[in-house]
Amino acid sequence: MLQAAKEAQDGDDPPKGDFPVQKKSPKLCGSNYPLSIAFIVVNEFCERFSYYGMRAVLTLYFLSFFHWDENLSTAVYHAFSALCYFTPVIGAIMADSWLGKYKTIIYLSIVYVVGHLIKSVGAIPSLGNQVVHVILSMVGLFLIALGTGGIKPCVSAFGGDQFEEEHTSERSKFFSIFYLSINAGSLISTFVTPVLRGDVKCFGEDCYALAFGVPAALMVLALVVFIAGSGLYRKTPPQGNVLLEVCKCIGFAIKNRLKNRSRQIPKRDHWLDWASEKYSKQLIGEVKMVTRVLFLFIPLPMFWALFDQQGSRWTLQATKMNADFGIYVLQPDQMQFLNPLLILVFIPIFDLGLYPLINMCKFNFTPIRKMATGMILAGMAFGLAAVVELKINETDMPQLVPEESLIRVLNLAKNPVQVTIQDRDLFQQPVEAFQNPAEYSKLILNGEQQSLRFTLQHQGLSLAFNYTVKEKSVYSLIVFEAEGSLSSRLITDLEAKPENGLAAVRFINGLSQDVNLSIDSKRFIAVQKNYSASEYSLLERDKYNNGKCITEMGEFTLELGLLDFGASYTIVITNVSGGDVKTWKSEDIKANNVHMAWQLPQYLLISAGEVMFSITGLAFSYSQSPASMKSVLQAGWLLTVAVGNTLVLVVAQAAPMAQWAEFVLFTVLLFAVCVIFSIMGYFYVSVDPEDLEEKEEKRETSSRGNMISLVTQKTKL
Repeated sequence: MLQAAKEAQDGDDPPKGDFPVQKKSPKLCGSNYPLSIAFIVVNEFCERFSYYGMRAVLTLYFLSFFHWDENLSTAVYHAFSALCYFTPVIGAIMADSWLGKYKTIIYLSIVYVVGHLIKSVGAIPSLGNQVVHVILSMVGLFLIALGTGGIKPCVSAFGGDQFEEEHTSERSKFFSIFYLSINAGSLISTFVTPVLRGDVKCFGEDCYALAFGVPAALMVLALVVFIAGSGLYRKTPPQGNVLLEVCKCIGFAIKNRLKNRSRQIPKRDHWLDWASEKYSKQLIGEVKMVTRVLFLFIPLPMFWALFDQQGSRWTLQATKMNADFGIYVLQPDQMQFLNPLLILVFIPIFDLGLYPLINMCKFNFTPIRKMATGMILAGMAFGLAAVVELKINETDMPQLVPEESLIRVLNLAKNPVQVTIQDRDLFQQPVEAFQNPAEYSKLILNGEQQSLRFTLQHQGLSLAFNYTVKEKSVYSLIVFEAEGSLSSRLITDLEAKPENGLAAVRFINGLSQDVNLSIDSKRFIAVQKNYSASEYSLLERDKYNNGKCITEMGEFTLELGLLDFGASYTIVITNVSGGDVKTWKSEDIKANNVHMAWQLPQYLLISAGEVMFSITGLAFSYSQSPASMKSVLQAGWLLTVAVGNTLVLVVAQAAPMAQWAEFVLFTVLLFAVCVIFSIMGYFYVSVDPEDLEEKEEKRETSSRGNMISLVTQKTKL
């Protein structure tokens, strides 16, 4: 969240040039703070609530609503995030070269609102088919990315423009308030929006339309608030885009150097000196300062590649964990609220405690070292995530390969049964009546499918049944008594855990009459008599003790007990007596037994790493650039976030692997990049832009003096 809070630091230096003549804005409560900044701060709070609230549920939206797999959901999530950090360049060009900040914010906020509305409409299940939903969602996300990215470089800088030149301390405090509004918006939205998604039901399922609709309403409010303060704003005209000038200067230098490759042409001290035929020495000198810092930016995208996976891979990891905290059951996408919360806690701890303590120990904790430490902490966070993932996998179903299936036996008869399968030695011990089945046994086939002979031995009798078994399938062999004899059925089980922490349940009707079951007053299931099996139903994790079972004999209470996160259950209706239904419950797939609290250490580490990396990196790059180039470095910083998200997109699509292995891969890559960055930082010489500018002016003065002297001597000759 922190990079969003700092994404317009160039606002500390308002555009140079004269402000248009206008009346001064009224002040807040007799202070030196313009009343107009109140509208800007509220606008930013609503906009950040809108953005982070929508993004918090986005991965689960792709997974559950579109039924995409985890890799595709992750790739699209990071493609959207990357686009959000590419589009600030467009917003900066529009504001500085064409419309000015005020109009740019208005126009792109309208685009932003339209995108949110389209996105919300696309989440209504009854509106068209999945193709329509995907098209509407992608169009909405594109417009949102254009809107949120386009106004990034404008809003905070526009807030800085509201202060008179003599009120620099008030302007500095404004950015702190601005930063707090960003984190407050992200903190509240990442906690509230998942509740709207998961706890509120609409159209019979999770209410994504509401989860996207509330952020849309907040963005409408943000636009209304911003327009309401129109008469109070100081609006500076476009001053020309420095970023374009820098790009033109670099492009001309490269082009000119390529044209003059002859050995007879004297070399120049720096490759940017080849732009001197067209651009001033001052601009070239400032571009040199900027390129030195931009060179240091090259390794930085890898940090953001890990950091932004909190909303994708870490959220998907949370769906496979136990989210019951006793007094509250957390939604998997709610864990993201820890990041902005921890940021607000860590900043004063680091600034007032940790850093002064390190200084007292006489350790030179330079900005480069802080950023490298932030990288190490993020890498450690992903190492912990890999350990947690391995622990989660212990409750997963085994991965099936061709010519392989899984099978188990459910003995619903009154006495033990010995089961043997043709040419296989699987069940060596008799299966007791209503015995909780052990783990599934692996069944090797001779092809894609095979007909196998199953033999049941029961009280001296031997019965045989033939069943066709397909590869990569999971089966339960149900053994039961029918008409005084032993019988069996082979039914298909789930091959993987239910998604998103849901519980799966099916029923086997052991009665001699059909039954109709009502689980949560909305879900009705009809199960035929004589050990017929129903399809699986997906339910939220909860205790279900108020169900109904309707038979020819009447209506009875159905108690299922706790259906836990990620578990699969088979419930056998054995008989009815009194006012209750007697059942037997078997856990087919184990519930998620790794608690979501185990994600807390990785959130602690990556949030601490963000404080060290992001705040330090922005302050460092800000101090190493001339005043006129701070917006260029801001654009470069945002592009590192975009490139980092692009890296995740590439890995998710190009190199599918086990999730724990992917976490390890990113850990190793970040540690390797950290070493490279540390080496680059070791050779980097910190500079003061003002000192370099003074030296450049003296050098130019000296050069002009020498040129005058040379001309004079030539005249005498």
